[in-house]
Amino acid sequence: MKILSIVGNRPQFIKSAPLSVALCERGIDEVTLHTGQHYDAELSQVFFEELELPEPAYRLGIGGQPHDEMVAAMRPGILHAIEAERPDWALVYGDTSSTLAGARTATEGRVPLAHVEAGMRSGDWSMPEEHIRVEVDGISELLFCPDERSAETLAGEGVTGRIEVVGDVMADASFRLAPIARERSDVLERLELEPGRYVVATVHREANVAVDRFRRIADGLNRLSEPVAFPAHPRTRATLEAAQISLAPHVRLLQQLGYIDLAALASRARVILTDSGGLQKEAY
Repeated sequence: MKILSIVGNRPQFIKSAPLSVALCERGIDEVTLHTGQHYDAELSQVFFEELELPEPAYRLGIGGQPHDEMVAAMRPGILHAIEAERPDWALVYGDTSSTLAGARTATEGRVPLAHVEAGMRSGDWSMPEEHIRVEVDGISELLFCPDERSAETLAGEGVTGRIEVVGDVMADASFRLAPIARERSDVLERLELEPGRYVVATVHREANVAVDRFRRIADGLNRLSEPVAFPAHPRTRATLEAAQISLAPHVRLLQQLGYIDLAALASRARVILTDSGGLQKEAY
């Protein structure tokens, strides 16, 4: 059996790692396509070197565009890989532009589609991710759910694909990769932080970096009594600077961190404050 795995950003690399190991152990041929939606050299290294995974067979190098344009730009490259490999299944993860491009193109190429993290819903239709989740689940033939609630959601929506509750691949990834991150990173030493005696905070969603709301979030961080490590998304930093929002001395504004440093930092924090769905799961 041959599977074409389509990934494009950091959370999808994290999700794909334990599954790639499991496929290899069972003698299933996996061909990986990386759309390029997000690339982190350090992240690539930890997966491909530490987990001894093969490099992606296809790299499209497509990223940094609006959602609809990115989906359209990815599809010819994905279709080329499907026609060249003729896989038995196409496998997509989560709810990104790469997920949607892979799902639509697999359907176009008449390849059965499997979706990891099927059935997850926020109920917020203002988020493009919610539209992606519903569309991809609706055209998938095999739906891998992280929990029974997700399976019940799919049954209620009347999807036609086969539903399987398999657990959350992010748990597998966290248990496997967090010890590697702690061993390789010296981020706590660099920031002079003590395990269990600091907070990690990230804020990046558009609604949360609107000035009025972000000012309230910053005020909340300022009122905490312990050190706060705050890796700032460019969108977050722009709001801070434009609105001249002040952070207290104990709130350490940091550049964005690579996977190794962030995993090491998050896994030894007392608590994590975040609007990132990926980091919430990495907090396993």
